[in-house]
Order: sequence, then C-alpha cells, then structure tokens
Amino acid sequence: MATQVELEDPLYNLRLSIAKNEEPTLSSSPNPTSAADTVIDLALATHITFSNAKTFDLTTETRFAPGDAPVTLRSVFFAWKNKDASITDYVAAVQTLNEELPSGAGGSVQNLNFAQKIELIAWLSGDTESSENLKPLDNAAATADATKSAAIASGKTGGVKVEQGLAGSKVADARLMIIYDGERKTGDHNSILRGTKATDFSTYRKFAAQFLRSRSNPNGPLAVPHPHPSPLVSNLQKKPKRREEPIILLSPSASSLLRMSNIKSFLNDGVFIPPNTTDTTSANLLNLNRVLPSISSSPLRFILVDSTANFKPPYWSRVAAIFTTGQTWQFKSYKYPNPAELFAHYPGVHVGWQGEEPPENIQAWGRGVLSVKVDKWTGGSAGRWRDREIVETIWSRIEEGMRRNGWTRDGPGLAGNTR
Repeated sequence: MATQVELEDPLYNLRLSIAKNEEPTLSSSPNPTSAADTVIDLALATHITFSNAKTFDLTTETRFAPGDAPVTLRSVFFAWKNKDASITDYVAAVQTLNEELPSGAGGSVQNLNFAQKIELIAWLSGDTESSENLKPLDNAAATADATKSAAIASGKTGGVKVEQGLAGSKVADARLMIIYDGERKTGDHNSILRGTKATDFSTYRKFAAQFLRSRSNPNGPLAVPHPHPSPLVSNLQKKPKRREEPIILLSPSASSLLRMSNIKSFLNDGVFIPPNTTDTTSANLLNLNRVLPSISSSPLRFILVDSTANFKPPYWSRVAAIFTTGQTWQFKSYKYPNPAELFAHYPGVHVGWQGEEPPENIQAWGRGVLSVKVDKWTGGSAGRWRDREIVETIWSRIEEGMRRNGWTRDGPGLAGNTR
C-alpha cells in the first residue's frame, strides 16, 4: 500500500501509472473538468493528471536530480515518452519541443544525457529499485514508515492477519502488503552472470575443461587453446591483396567492326560475326578469361568496356589494350588525348576488312597500333578459319604490352602504376 508521502510524489505516481499501463492525462488547467481542458501536445500542456486523480504542475521539480539539479516533471515525462528514440532523435525532439514551448505552455525541457536517460527509464519501468540520481522521499515520513514496518514485522504491534478467500486462496491484510512493498528482490548466480539475456558459456566451459586436463597431466604438453583469436594477432594479419583485373577498351564508334555485341565471340571463340547480326541489347561491361603463359599460368579475367564514363584515375594503370577505328574523337576523355602519346603507353589494335587499306591515321600512328584484317562477311561463320589466327595475333600483342609494363598474376607492375 502506498504511503501518503508516495502519493504526493509525482515520480511515484508516474511510475505507478506505467506499471498499471494507464496513460496519464495532459491538460491546460490545474483542475480539468471537461474535455476542452485536455490536450495531446506536450507543448500546450501545463498539468498532468494520473488515474488516481492526482494532478501535478508539469514545471514541478522532481526527486530525479543529476548533479543536484532537479529535473522537471515535464522533462521526465518527455524522456519516458521518447524512451525508445535514438540519441540523435531524442536530442532533435528536445530541440523541437523547446522551440514550441515559448508560444505554448512556456518553459523548457532538459536534455538528459544517455546515461541519465537510461537510469531514469530503468527506474520508471520498474527494472531497478534505486537510482544514484534519485533523492529519497521526505526523511521524517520515510523514517516513520520504516519504524512502523519494523514494528509490524517484529510482532510488537500485532500479528499479520491472513483470511481464507474464495477457493481456498489466502488474502493478506494491508499490513502484510506494506512488508511486501519493503522487500528487495535478489537474484541467483544465473541472473547475476547472465543479466536480462541468456549468454552461451559453452565455449569457455570447453576451454576450462581442456585447461584442467592439461593441469592434471603435468608431464604432458601444456596446450591451452584460446577460445577466440587474439585481437592483436587478428589486427596484424594482413588482408589478401585483391587481384587487379586488366581492362580492354573498345571503340564506341558505330563503324567499328568489333563492338560489345560481338567482341566476346571474337576474342574468346575466335569467330568474327558482324555486330549488326547479333543482339543489339548487349551489356556495357563484359568479362572473359584468357591464359597468358608469360604472365600467369592461371587464367586472367579481363574486363571489356567501350566507355570511360565511370573510369577512376587508378583504372588507367590496368588498361591492357585499346581498340580503335582511327577516329581521334574516341580519345577526348582518355588520360592521354594525343594518339601518339596514348599508344606509347598502351597497345593499340585496329581491325579492318581484308582487301581494304587501313585509315590514314592508323598508318600515321605507326607501330603503336597493330592493324589486322578479317575476311569479309559472307553470311555465315563457315570457312572463317583465319579469324582464329587474327585473334592469336591480337592476344600476342596484348601479352607483349602487359609483360613490358610489368604485369603479374596479381596486377600491373611498377611500369603500369606509373602511367
């Protein structure tokens, strides 16, 4: 049974309403008599009324006083209403309410720090029975209540009357309930060790068993495995370096014989098929694998693209070849827009029709660009045995350029990284 001192305490009433799951009523009047006096917005409320008809001013200073600075009832109630909000959301909500209060009920709310808010909410919800920042109720009244409870417990002021209720149940009188209210719940070793969540200690039990077995055999090797890897060792372990994949740039020109739609069948399968006879909805990025014996015995994964729109500066060290039609506009977005300088760093490849002369630009760029010719398309892939020979020539040129730039199975070497 609650004492009169407790009933006059706003924090006790708030805790009681939370335990009973009864929402208090906010009002703009100290004596709300009608629905017009009740409000929902805390910025407009001046008083709060609990289910036992106790009404308190929201500016009342409570017993919760971190650093001996009492927190107002409005601030306590606001912290409880935002108990599940994150730190950022709670701070933003405090700022918003403080901006609304001057034009509403007036005053302000206090911004409790994380530890203070957690401590207050734990006490209000009944998870804890005491709080470091919570001052006790009036000393005189508390002393009298304690003396009365002690006298009842010792039997000096009468015994505890227990009456027989319905169906054989026992009903204790109010004095017994006062004693029960003064009890403090204690936990066993499981609740103390585990807290509110179950903790799995099986790993440590296995560790302890192995340790005890090694201690029982002093002549044997003392091998005590760690239940978890040492953080220091884990931090010192270097992550494996990611293999850098070479890039082949294609010409985006519509006149190019090799486009994203047919480049894979040409370089991978050794068969030339005109781009206009294949699927026109090809991807803007392709992959193919190729073994280059002088660089790696395992296949290297090549990336094929026809645009540098998503290129980052480090990507240029991974370029292994550039296919071109001889049109200089292709190089405007490249690292080296000047063709002579560009093909001094990267192998160039031009693919034209058999029986036709390469463009003048290709001839002017000299050995920087490999010019090869494929047989003209006759409507089918039969008899195109020379395509495989052309493809092998192109791959040899790419392998030669990569080897010259110091490529290994893990990526470009110093020559490639200094481009």
